[in-house]
Formats: sequence, structure tokens, C-alpha cells
Amino acid sequence: MQIQGHFELQFEAVREAFAALFDNPQERGAALCIQIGGETVVDLWAGTADKDGAEAWHSDTILNLFSCTKTFTAVAALQLVAEGKLALDVPVAQYWPEFAAAGKQSITLRHLLSHQAGLPALRDLLPPEALYDWPRMTAALAAETPWWRSGTGHGYAAITYGWLVGELLRRADQRGPGESIVARVAKPLGLDFHVGLADEEFHRVAHIARGKGNVGDEAAQRLLQVTMREPAAMATRAFTNPPSVLTSTNKPEWRRMQQPAANGHGNARSLAGFYTGLLDGSLLESEMLAQLTQEHSLGMDKTLMTSTRFGLGCMLDQPQVANATFGLGAGAFGHPGAGGSVGFADPEHDVAFGFVVNTLGPYILMDPRAQHLVRVLRGCL
Repeated sequence: MQIQGHFELQFEAVREAFAALFDNPQERGAALCIQIGGETVVDLWAGTADKDGAEAWHSDTILNLFSCTKTFTAVAALQLVAEGKLALDVPVAQYWPEFAAAGKQSITLRHLLSHQAGLPALRDLLPPEALYDWPRMTAALAAETPWWRSGTGHGYAAITYGWLVGELLRRADQRGPGESIVARVAKPLGLDFHVGLADEEFHRVAHIARGKGNVGDEAAQRLLQVTMREPAAMATRAFTNPPSVLTSTNKPEWRRMQQPAANGHGNARSLAGFYTGLLDGSLLESEMLAQLTQEHSLGMDKTLMTSTRFGLGCMLDQPQVANATFGLGAGAFGHPGAGGSVGFADPEHDVAFGFVVNTLGPYILMDPRAQHLVRVLRGCL
């Protein structure tokens, strides 16, 4: 396999580990970028980007980053908090009056960002096309009764997070949520990152497909059993309502949409650059960064049925939990995306890490491919 890009010699073992991913014949394309102290020490890519394996992965290939998007969204929200346009502990209904319905009058932005609001799913089934109808989705969430009382537990809002936080961005910043995030987070740092992708960029987007034959870890199997056997369960609804959630990633309308929970498009470089921007203070003042990375939720996740630990819109490391550690240090924070992509920062080592892949693994939190690359990286530091 031809590995493109460059690396500092100190990190040759990381390059070898990256190349070894492609020993698996199912692996199609991937990219890895590691920055230390703001300097790029590894920037690699390899494999194929298209559906048929005919087109090489290029330096400027981008792909759907799924939930890696959530932290970009949280940072835009925290910038608005710093500007006084939003507040973490004021009821959401103050900005979005309809949201007060069904006992939600005391839910705050802090609850939304830390997955404590009790709104990871909608009970009433929606048609597939509702996914692309922003007013319909936000109206449905404004009318929804929480699955639990806010602040009494947490459950990952896999896709609803995008409409909930995105609607507050839209109201506070007077523009589409994706436009707000890109203008505030991507443009200032020169990141190749998009929430609502222009049609003229589609030719650069890698086709995403699932790997076959791997059933994943216990957490993945648990969630799969529930989604197959209990159609009305909260966890099932969280991933399958609207039913188009799981089947849309390669569709033009998904790419165009501004869904800031799950449809950011970028590459390993944009993930690493984003986390460098958090480490060096470019994106948030220290007070807001402290809010982002402070533990808000810890323990059994009501949606994912595995232990999760969240700050505000980012996942915090759980060093003792195999599927929930980034693998570098207890102070690491970031976010995995469905199927294997991940971006995170480790303040202790001043490391910003981005890994993207277009063959999806079946894991719920961290993908073992990324974790292995981090273990090798740790050995090089």
C-alpha cells in the first residue's frame, strides 16, 4: 500500500502502524494527522476514496466526520456564551419559547451540551424525509416530553443534539448553524471543515461503507440487540427516527444539510487543527475551555448502555474503560465519530490528534484502529 504524506523520523513507528491498517483487505481509505505544540509531526493518507476502489485518497479528500462534529458545535455555542448572546444556565425556552412545552421549562444549554436534557430521541415515528426538514425536526423536539428529568442522568443525544444546540446557534447568531460554526471555528484557523457542504466540493468526498464480519465489542452488541428487538426503546429511536438517519451519509441532501451533530465534513488535518486551536487558546478563552472540558456527566449512558464521560459537547477520557479511552492521558478530551474517525487533544503532551477512515467499524465509542495508533504514538513521545 502506497502511504502518502510526511512524518518526522521520531514517529516512524506511527507511520508503520498506519500502513499496517491496510493489511486488512476491507480497509479502503484513511488519513492521520498529529500536531504537537502546534507543529505537524505526522500527516499521512492512503487507500481509496470512491465506492469502487478506483480513485485514490488524495491530500484534500474529505469525508463525513459524524459525531466528531459535536465538539465544533459546542465551541461555537461557548463563543456565543462568552459574547453574552447565550448563557449556559438560562432556560433554553428564554431563547426558544416553544421549547418550554411538556415540562422542559427548566432545561438549559448546559443540559443539552452534556447530554442531560432527556431528549436523545423522538417517540413518534417520523418519515424519512423529515430528516432534512429543520423546522419540522425542531418543532418535534420542542413538543417532545423528556425521557427523564434533566440533570438526573445522561443519555447520548446522537442526532437530536444537532437540532437542539443548532437551533440555539441559529437564534443567537442569526444564521444557519453550519454557517455559524464554520465562520467561528473553521475559517479563523483555515480548516477544511464544512457543516453544510457546497455541491462543488462533492467530488472530494470519500464514499463511506461498513466493514463486514466484525461484530464489535460487548457495548456494540448490546446496543445492536436492543435496536433489533425493541423498536420502541429509547436507544432504538435515538438512531432510527427518522429512519433515514443511518442510511444517508453518502446522499447529496445529507451533505448539503447543516446538521451539527453528525454531518460535519473534513479530514484528519482539520480535526488536528481544531484541537490545536483549543490547546493554544485560539478558539476559546481559558474560562470557556475549562467549562468545555470539566466533567459534567459520568457513568452508565441511558442511550448507549455503556459508561460515558462528557464535558460540554466533548467526550472526556476514561482511562480504565477499554472502549472509552483515547489512550494518551487522563486529561484528554475530544470526540469519536461513528465508525472510527476521531479527533482529540491531550493537554499534558500538547498533542492534537485526527484520524479518519471510510470503512466503518461497529464500535460505539472508540475504534481499536485509532486506539492502536495512539498507543504507538505514546511510545514515540
